[in-house]
Amino acid sequence: MAMVEAEVGKDAIRRALRSLRRRHLVEEGAHRPAIEALARPFAAQAVEWKEKAEKHELELQQCYKAQSRLSEQLVTEIEEGKASKALLKEKETLITTLQNELEQTSGENVQLKQSLEEKTRALDLLIQEHQAVKAELEQALTKLKVAEDENRSLIDRWMLEKMKDAERLNEANAMYEEMVLKLKSAGVGGIQHNALQEADGIIRRSEAGYMDFKETIVPSTCRITIRAHEGGCGSIIFQHNTDKLISGGQDQTVKIWSAHTGALTSTLQGCLGSVNDLAVTNDNKFVIAACSSNKLFVWEVNGGRPRHTLTGHTKNVSSVDASWMKSCVLASSSNDHTIKIWDLQTGFCKSTIMSGSNANSLAFIDGDTLCSGHRDGHLRLWDIRSAKCTSQTFAHLDVSSVCVSWSRNFILTSGKDNMHNLFDLRTMEVCGKFTDTGNRVVSSWGRPCISPDENCIAAGANDGSVYIWSRLKKDGVPTVLQGHSSSVVSSAWCGLGPLATTDKNHIYIWT
Repeated sequence: MAMVEAEVGKDAIRRALRSLRRRHLVEEGAHRPAIEALARPFAAQAVEWKEKAEKHELELQQCYKAQSRLSEQLVTEIEEGKASKALLKEKETLITTLQNELEQTSGENVQLKQSLEEKTRALDLLIQEHQAVKAELEQALTKLKVAEDENRSLIDRWMLEKMKDAERLNEANAMYEEMVLKLKSAGVGGIQHNALQEADGIIRRSEAGYMDFKETIVPSTCRITIRAHEGGCGSIIFQHNTDKLISGGQDQTVKIWSAHTGALTSTLQGCLGSVNDLAVTNDNKFVIAACSSNKLFVWEVNGGRPRHTLTGHTKNVSSVDASWMKSCVLASSSNDHTIKIWDLQTGFCKSTIMSGSNANSLAFIDGDTLCSGHRDGHLRLWDIRSAKCTSQTFAHLDVSSVCVSWSRNFILTSGKDNMHNLFDLRTMEVCGKFTDTGNRVVSSWGRPCISPDENCIAAGANDGSVYIWSRLKKDGVPTVLQGHSSSVVSSAWCGLGPLATTDKNHIYIWT
């Protein structure tokens, strides 16, 4: 490579010398008159020759300078040529690298295209499998619908048989009552008393959950009046087998009173929002308040220390109840269309039951069965283990309250139709209807109750009266207690005897 470059330089120098020779010949022709003048006498031409010689010498110097510049320009061009060749070589190397990368990318593109085709085929296969599974699901749903129709038919037949049994039972009860009336008219009071204790169409002592309460005496006199809460009282409940009355109100407190003296024994603080409903565990260790702040608050009765704040509902918590058999199981209903089951040991929600209609009130029947009254007018029974509705029946236009009797044999429901219905849990049939022209239910907040011996029904009215019906009397005429100055929102019957009712301002203890 160096020899080639040297040859190129020599050729350039030769071309420059030939160019100078040609120029010299041209200049020699131009100076020919001067040469001819040399033939003249030297002395005459000396000055002229000297001038021309200096001129020629100057031109020759200029030629040498021009030759030097051309030589430098030639060297520069040679260097630029070398740099251009090096750059060209780099470009050729880069082109080769890019071609290799292009080939590699083309190979990867082919692989990706093959992978895409495989995945497309797999997706087509999955779509076909999905369509097949969907067809199988539709077949299964069709079979399920047929099975549900058959099950519904069997349930209807079973309910028909139950109705027949209930009719026969009612006939036996009617015969029994007729016999009791005859014995009463004959003056046999002791036999009637024993019959009321041992039979009400059934032998009550043989049933699970039976508790022996003394016969309830219908109250007539207000013995104690309590100013309980600032802003109004929302709910009251008695502790089990004690005379301790628990109240909750709009002042965000829960208070415990002595029903015997009316004295305040304890105040539970820390509640957020108005108290809508109350519950107490079967061992009387904990009190639970359902509040308008979408939360439930749990306190220890001894000491009044807060135990849990139960969160999970997204709207106002309307009702709460504690299991009568399991001290750590709690249920609550809310306007968010849910019923939640809680574990009081951990403070966590164990399960959530979704309902198409809001439950205004709920109550436990046994350890695993729950009843609830809904705004669509239905009374529903739930199995909390499976979170499924096991039974439902129409009760009112809008069920505002449910109350389970002490023996768990009856459910008392109240509705905005101003009717109180008593359901027999064994047949889910109405075994008693209680109403009066002056008894108007207090919206969705009225809480009636059943006496401990299950013979009396107490319900507050919108005009401040308290109506008490006898379940055994057929005349349907209630006893009316007067004294409240505003709507009676809640009532509770103590197992030891007293009846408590509350309006927005006061709690009354009746005896």
